[in-house]
Amino acid sequence: MTKPERLDMTTEIDTIAQRVATLHAESVTRLPGEVLAAFSAEQALLDEAGIPAGVLPAGSAMPDGELLDVHGNPTTLTEARRGKPAVVVTYRGAWCPYCNVALHAYQEQLVPVLADRGIELIAISPQKPDGSLTMAEKNELTFTVLSDPGNRIARGLGVLTASTEAARTAQQTLGLDLTQVNADATHDVPMPTAVLVDATGVIRWIDVHPNYTTRTESADIITALDLLA
Repeated sequence: MTKPERLDMTTEIDTIAQRVATLHAESVTRLPGEVLAAFSAEQALLDEAGIPAGVLPAGSAMPDGELLDVHGNPTTLTEARRGKPAVVVTYRGAWCPYCNVALHAYQEQLVPVLADRGIELIAISPQKPDGSLTMAEKNELTFTVLSDPGNRIARGLGVLTASTEAARTAQQTLGLDLTQVNADATHDVPMPTAVLVDATGVIRWIDVHPNYTTRTESADIITALDLLA
């Protein structure tokens, strides 16, 4: 997948990758060794598999379907865009530390830029609406956070995946059961993906991260905004 030339913002802001590196350093000191090993093995498999062959390319219509806002009210991606272009990001859930890092960074780094250009920022996960509300409140998000009960958006984009059995066991060791967190009671989660959608609902740029420890940097999204011109 070809990326636009990256905008150099390193002198102005720290990157998500830098924040994740700090998170990793902290995790090593507080998580059991067997848990870290299970997650590391899963990440290695994701790296090896790479981006799925069926990911929707630029020029395709953005998938849509019935979603839920943080209060459980039905809506759609089209309604949430309000006729505007949008940056749509998929994330795994409020339980995912990497998702918290990424969305918090987007709040700080993307929201002001997108607001100036009249572009919506919308984050979508398969978790129940109360999880979406937790994510929004915890990170003081001012952009739209939605739940996709059936992972329709991720499935339509071709970025749906699920944790390995070993990773699920590790999650349960930490008190996490995705079948209790996800609105459809499955283990399915989206690969973290950023999609630039124009006002007509057409994908202009898409960036998929199979390994959930990495995310699309704010600078790359800002550079991609020129594709809307």
